Amino acid sequence: MTGIAFVGTGFVADYYMTTLANHPQLRLIGVWDRDEARLTEFAGYWKVNRYATLEAVLADPAVAIVVNLTTPESHYTVNRAALLAGKHVYCEKPLAMDVDEASELVELARERALVLGGAPANALSEAHTLCVSLLAAGAIGTPRLVYAEMEDGPVFKANWREWRSRSGARWPGVHEFEVGCTLEHAGYAASWLVSLFGPVAEVSAVSALTFPDKGPGTERLHLGPDFSVGCLSFRSGVTARVTCGLAAPRDRSLTIIGDEGIIVVRDLWDNRSPVHLEAFGAKRSLQHRILDWVEWKLGRKLPLRLYAGNRVRYPARAKATALPAYPSKIDFVSGIAAQAEAIARKEAPFFSGATARHLTEIVLALNNGRQGYRPRDL
Repeated sequence: MTGIAFVGTGFVADYYMTTLANHPQLRLIGVWDRDEARLTEFAGYWKVNRYATLEAVLADPAVAIVVNLTTPESHYTVNRAALLAGKHVYCEKPLAMDVDEASELVELARERALVLGGAPANALSEAHTLCVSLLAAGAIGTPRLVYAEMEDGPVFKANWREWRSRSGARWPGVHEFEVGCTLEHAGYAASWLVSLFGPVAEVSAVSALTFPDKGPGTERLHLGPDFSVGCLSFRSGVTARVTCGLAAPRDRSLTIIGDEGIIVVRDLWDNRSPVHLEAFGAKRSLQHRILDWVEWKLGRKLPLRLYAGNRVRYPARAKATALPAYPSKIDFVSGIAAQAEAIARKEAPFFSGATARHLTEIVLALNNGRQGYRPRDL
């Protein structure tokens, strides 16, 4: 078994605890948070060991991987301290708030023969495996164009102050509004895109704060962008458009358009998302043509797209897994498990090192509205 420790016991930590049972080869040695009350509440709810200090976590020889679940602005500091202590690190997105700091961490891990891995883990899903198999089989010919949506709906209009995690943590809405939804969510799309189509050669993006009033308590805050749209040019020749926002209707789909057809993954936050396959020129019955017309007329008024006439595929379940009920049906711990297995084989997992930095670069470029940004060589 591989010993792990959580640093940070906020809202997202409960997602990790929910899915930890899927990976019995991992042993949670303990948890720590700088907020004593939150740490007490979390440790008591999940009945796990708690550390008195971060130094105690880093000094524990039973801990092989430090899982950094702190807020984004703390990622660099905690990651660096853990690497200097000789620990492998798995970090929530992004690795750092600055590309140079992310590069420093990657180099530090390389020098010390440690594995620095990064979230998100949604590209390790059954839906991703199914999508890979369809592309490899040439189901839509050569992929040319991709649309990735990370629209979360008008969250700031909801009763988000009352949202709680399983152990009672408040959803950090104000902090997310300050950091920006792109920094929080674009990685879910970028991880799929990079794993499917390889490295990005250039990013051209626009970001904006479109709704500066997020309600009481946010009037005097410096809020981050709540909308971004970017075009990614991949070295493989694929072009992708990525959108992130907190206002448009919820849509976390991925549409891949090839020479011979279209693949649509309905929800990138669902490990077992249905995958829709449509071949160009496929013959359709009268019933399917009517459904096509209804879908076209109603457009986004429907809560779910009909995808009329398409062939719907459902990912095969390799095993029964526990997933969060809502809204992120992702096996969050699968990334840590993949990292532990790679370390045991003395290999580097895909979402580690330069790849993790590459994803960080892409997300930062989107969040900052960078034009003509060229990520460093991957």
